[in-house]
Amino acid sequence: MIEKTYEELIVGEKAFVEKTITETDVYLYAGICGDFSWLHVNEMRAGSGHFKARIVHGILLLGLISNIVGNHLPGAGTVYESQQARFLRPCFFNDTIRAEVEVVELLPRGRVKLRTCCYNQHGDMIIEGEAVAIPPRRHVIQVE
Repeated sequence: MIEKTYEELIVGEKAFVEKTITETDVYLYAGICGDFSWLHVNEMRAGSGHFKARIVHGILLLGLISNIVGNHLPGAGTVYESQQARFLRPCFFNDTIRAEVEVVELLPRGRVKLRTCCYNQHGDMIIEGEAVAIPPRRHVIQVE
């Protein structure tokens, strides 16, 4: 786990994670949030719908962004202040998603503006957005 303070961040700095989203991931997420929409869990009905297949919850993918912000960039101790997102394309079961975060601006009062995106295995951007986060002011000693 990485932990960067506001002063250590550099505009243009990036981090990413990759994950293949499985049927199990979707069902576990549906169980946590209670969203059992047929778009996500009913293969037959979704197959005759707009996307011709079940799709992954868009908010599940934003969890990959949260992973980066909280564990990689800025990292441990960061507080998420806001997230704006546009869902450009669907994510299907077994798509491999690359979530990316880039530092775009160091804001006043110790905040940082981040570009947040998700791409599928074909390189298509499926989510684009922007977040504001509050990195830690100092390093915190972690007790194991």
